[in-house]
Amino acid sequence: MEPRAIRDRKRDDAARAAWLYFVRSRTQDEIAVQLDLSRQAVQRLIAFAVSEKLIKFRLEHPISSCMELALQLTERYGLEFCDVMPTDRADPNDPGGVASMVASRMGRLLSTKAPIILCVGTGRTMRAAVEEIETLDRPQHKIVSLVGAMSLGGLASPYDVVMRLGDKTGAQRFPMPAPVVATTEEDRKAIQSQHAFEVLRELRKGARASFVGISEIAWGAPIHRDGFLTDTDIAALLEAGAIGEVTGWSFDDKGQLVDSPVNRRVASLELEIPPGRTTVITGSGAQKVRPLRAALAGGLCTALIIDEATAVAILDEQD
Repeated sequence: MEPRAIRDRKRDDAARAAWLYFVRSRTQDEIAVQLDLSRQAVQRLIAFAVSEKLIKFRLEHPISSCMELALQLTERYGLEFCDVMPTDRADPNDPGGVASMVASRMGRLLSTKAPIILCVGTGRTMRAAVEEIETLDRPQHKIVSLVGAMSLGGLASPYDVVMRLGDKTGAQRFPMPAPVVATTEEDRKAIQSQHAFEVLRELRKGARASFVGISEIAWGAPIHRDGFLTDTDIAALLEAGAIGEVTGWSFDDKGQLVDSPVNRRVASLELEIPPGRTTVITGSGAQKVRPLRAALAGGLCTALIIDEATAVAILDEQD
């Protein structure tokens, strides 16, 4: 064992070398000259300073707090990954930053040369993400819709993703020929008996990943405002305890699908619980906190892409 005096002197020398290296940005050769040591001795002192935890790093960038929040969420909910982006303080409901990260994740998958199948939902964030994906030429890939893109009245959704993503990548497109919610249960059964739905189900079995948005169930929520659910539907879901929805499927505070006639009319592909592949839920804003927390608790996803303010709120409410 080294004598205490020798070890203390070594720590002092290591502190000097580390200060010059990390704070003053001196090269190891410059430090060697200043301290009258060999370059190898300086390397050992710097390594010793790190091992003794004499050096503590602080990243001066907004992303540092986002990374810490992402780590907490990943560990708490056992996620494959979690991306947290800085919140736009001027407009906390702007999905821009979150959409950029979704685009980055999707873009990396779609840039591969080997054929892949990618499943997608709809929504404002998802559509914004597609607009940020670089133009590619990947005719070998397949883009599969998990949810219909029509309202009860037959209007097309302004947030459809499959067709636009196909345009951006050259991939084969498999839209869902159905409304989000059918008029009756019999209509839903008839719609899903079509061959096109069996094709979609088979394609999802081989999918690499799914990316979906999330929404609250409330008066004036996007799924209500855009005509996919009627006033009567919203009232029935609220009475059943619904607080959020993913690809049209409504769930309660525990992330369990609610027992409601509305859910029995949903024409989307059935939710996989637990998911059979990487399943990313994305969203931001105060109104998404409760649905996101429930989806995490219910195991509706394996990964998450959100903004900083939403991440803080999820963790605070959980605590």
